[in-house]
Amino acid sequence: MAWYEKAVFYHIYPLGLLNAPKQNEGAQLCERLQLLEDWIPHIKELGCTAIYLGPVFESATHGYDTSDYKTVDKRLGTNNTLKHFIEACHSADIRVILDGVFNHTGRGFFAFQDIKQHRESSPYTSWYKNINFWGNTEYNDGFSYENWGGHNLLVKLNQHNPEVISYICDVIRFWVSEFDIDGIRLDAADVLDFEFMKALRRVSNEVKPEFWLMGEVIHGEYCRWVNPDIFHSVTNYHLHKALYSGHNDHNYFEIAHTVKRLNDQLQGHASSLYTFVDNHDVDRIASKVTNKAHLIPIYYLLYTLPGIPSLYYGSEFALEGRKINGSDDPLRPALDLKSLTEEINDDFLLGLIRKLSTAKAEHDSLTYGQYIELLLTNRQYAFGRFTQTGGCITAVNNDDSPARIVVPLKGHGSNVVDLFTNQQILCENDNAIIELKANSGRLLWIKG
Repeated sequence: MAWYEKAVFYHIYPLGLLNAPKQNEGAQLCERLQLLEDWIPHIKELGCTAIYLGPVFESATHGYDTSDYKTVDKRLGTNNTLKHFIEACHSADIRVILDGVFNHTGRGFFAFQDIKQHRESSPYTSWYKNINFWGNTEYNDGFSYENWGGHNLLVKLNQHNPEVISYICDVIRFWVSEFDIDGIRLDAADVLDFEFMKALRRVSNEVKPEFWLMGEVIHGEYCRWVNPDIFHSVTNYHLHKALYSGHNDHNYFEIAHTVKRLNDQLQGHASSLYTFVDNHDVDRIASKVTNKAHLIPIYYLLYTLPGIPSLYYGSEFALEGRKINGSDDPLRPALDLKSLTEEINDDFLLGLIRKLSTAKAEHDSLTYGQYIELLLTNRQYAFGRFTQTGGCITAVNNDDSPARIVVPLKGHGSNVVDLFTNQQILCENDNAIIELKANSGRLLWIKG
């Protein structure tokens, strides 16, 4: 059993959380990463077993325009600061994965700077896609190039170049030897070259046992990336969308259909997908839902549907956040944990998340159990996660009124209890009679 199969992630965007200057130029060295160590007990209490740490290496702005893959951004500290933080996480039995931004570099990267200086005679002209010395950009370099997302700040690497492949593979080896990381999240994986990704998987298989690769994939069939040759996992944006719109529209059919489609596509292995309700690129879930009470059933589903659940820093406090004029800054705020903890008026979500994390840790069926849909209406939804030795049932209600549902047990047993209250559930004729409060969920255990 690999560590990542049962993991619960906590996603941190460090430049935002730690209130680093938006621009690196002129910034002073500041070991802000030390402050993250104060978050470790909180992350542990939430039941998270791994941290996905957003970009930490030298860049000019937001971290995704890397200028040096082997030096920690001075706004966050030094290599020793990062090393010490990861050691502290490992001491708390928390794994750490880093952001690998290998589709493009920033303009400050040494290879790009060499092209600016030496133009056609630079040995690095083939490191980037479509360098054109007859073109130009708004930076007036006297040449143009392929970028990512229409942003000339992000210069597209030529992933067919063996020198580029070798360099990035050496970066992965360095990160493991220097920092002892446990995996990498591959930025913009849906536009990475497949042979390039295969090379990354091969080196990842060599550097450390159970080293985990997870790709950022937004559209497409996930099975193209999740396989023995490419990645262990990808971001489950399909479920992310279904979770909020399925509640806003009172349409559990959207969620159930998404789960079935992904499960069929991945031949029953949708549990390998990285599931989330918000992150550094999308509006906070508390801002997306039209009824905040729906956060309860949403988090029940995040934890108990097939997948590796992830929490985005601060969302456990039901923080809101929306993009403003296209800026992601409101999604990536500086936070003070002590103030958040003192100011919270209602810890209903924190308490639920802790209980769900404990349930996932203690009940293997929530990781390895076969997903079986048991009941589906627009406003109520129940499913089981079953193994040969037992299973759990999740039931959720998105209606403003209580609901009483009759859920078929399909021969899996009749001794059913609420996992959080230990209340015995009435069972008749191979059915469980489940009472659901308005906008709520329940997690039931079929005792052997």
